[in-house]
Amino acid sequence: MTLDELKPGCSGIITSVGGEGALRLRLLDMGLIPKTRVTLRKVAPMGDPIQIQLRGYELTLRIEDSKNIVVREECESV
Repeated sequence: MTLDELKPGCSGIITSVGGEGALRLRLLDMGLIPKTRVTLRKVAPMGDPIQIQLRGYELTLRIEDSKNIVVREECESV
């Protein structure tokens, strides 16, 4: 599944980062690298952008960019 498919409050482990050229490098520079845990915090009212938490900080991403990040979902039941 890709990052944009996570539900708010759910976490996942990044398994791969896609995209080409500058986009891929920008995602990697922001800390979105394989084996990193990310948690989807919020989705904007119109669905774009999304807010995620990783490595102790929060990051806002466009939906188009988040479709390039493949995650293994680890959603905990509450």
